[in-house]
Amino acid sequence: MHIRWHWYTAYSAMVFMGLGLVLTPFFWLICQVDPYHRWNYKLNTLWARWYYILSGIPYKIDYEESLNPKQAYVFCPNHFSFLDIPSAALGNIPVAFMGKKSLAKMPVVGFTFKRSHILVDRRSARSKANALKQSMELLEKGISLVIFPEGGIVSNAPPQMGTFKDGAFRSAIEKQIPIVPVSILYNWIILPDQKPFRLNWHEGKIIYHKPIPTVGYGLDDIESLKDKTYQVIHAEMKKIEYANRQGDLAQDCAPGQA
Repeated sequence: MHIRWHWYTAYSAMVFMGLGLVLTPFFWLICQVDPYHRWNYKLNTLWARWYYILSGIPYKIDYEESLNPKQAYVFCPNHFSFLDIPSAALGNIPVAFMGKKSLAKMPVVGFTFKRSHILVDRRSARSKANALKQSMELLEKGISLVIFPEGGIVSNAPPQMGTFKDGAFRSAIEKQIPIVPVSILYNWIILPDQKPFRLNWHEGKIIYHKPIPTVGYGLDDIESLKDKTYQVIHAEMKKIEYANRQGDLAQDCAPGQA
């Protein structure tokens, strides 16, 4: 059993990197012509979808409300697993990501992040200010952003989330762009944030909740907006916790169990 999952993890990693190698020349070509730059984000979606298909990971996407493809959004998903990045690219609206600076050093994937997305060193005030400026520029161009509001994988007990940071909400308020809370479910089971990495087979699920309008919001409303977004995702995570407890109880009470 251990060997089987070891090979499944290795195969999935090769699929991810192989798709990257195939698509990198297209990313590079598109980056040379500014008017076509937004096609990079559509390639990201293609990459993510084919990764899931070839890795045999089933997933389901639910939209609580239809999203306008001509509207820019700031998507705020929970973050428990490295798999959350491709998961957040699976939706119908192409997105740019804000991620940690170290992603630029990853083989193959690093090129795409460096040229098409926003990289930030959260220990540097200058880097954070520059990332905020870049996010404003992308939103002005009508490009939606994915910003993990926890600032990284910080929780040691998923599906319990960490504290949300201000960046995503400041960007949305500054540009009066709707915030979309996103619940990414079960990725902490499929690819736990543990070493050595081990990919487990389980269905994934992404829920795009109703957009939260920010028209009329000011910077004084950041805390209120953070709390609204947090509570929407937290409610979904509580359902998972409840279902897990019910499952454990059912197993404990199953016939033949002491």
